[in-house]
Amino acid sequence: MYHTYKNGIIEVVCGPMFAGKTEELIRRIKRLEYAKQNVLVFKPKVDTRYRANDEIVSHNRNKKSSITIGQSSEILEYVKDDTDAVIIDEAQFFDDGIVAIADRLADQGIRVIVGGLDRDFRGEPFGPMPALLAQAEFVTKLTAICVKSGMPATRTQRIINGKPAHYKDPTILVGAEESYEPRSRHFHEVPGKPR
Repeated sequence: MYHTYKNGIIEVVCGPMFAGKTEELIRRIKRLEYAKQNVLVFKPKVDTRYRANDEIVSHNRNKKSSITIGQSSEILEYVKDDTDAVIIDEAQFFDDGIVAIADRLADQGIRVIVGGLDRDFRGEPFGPMPALLAQAEFVTKLTAICVKSGMPATRTQRIINGKPAHYKDPTILVGAEESYEPRSRHFHEVPGKPR
């Protein structure tokens, strides 16, 4: 399934929550569609925000149709000879196999655009994202605005019952405004984090 011309690359759009990652993916999808490219969009089953099972949805409520999958290997079942681009949202929630799949698709001449959180609520590298960042030809690192300082926010603060989540709390807890805030380095709080 090699394209006649080799233009496959991996692009990663990353940053904290509320930085506009999904919004940026939707913008790129629209550009690809305008150029009459065949695009496949995927998201993980764990992403249940906005009750949209067949769409990626930004915090601004912009939407694009997507295919919801449980395992990264399912992507290969949908890719055809005429697929030009594969978009993967919330990649941090996928298994590590997503890295080899993105690499394989790019080698086959397919443009792969991946969006996801580069850090978890602890401020540590999140799931397969570090490896995807290492494999990518292009990285767009977005920032939000810290709700405490107004400075650029590069981290995601998890709030549980009005207080910062403890370091030992589970990594994955899908939510929105009620559970997370964008924070800058100096206002990111993780009680119990080893120093």
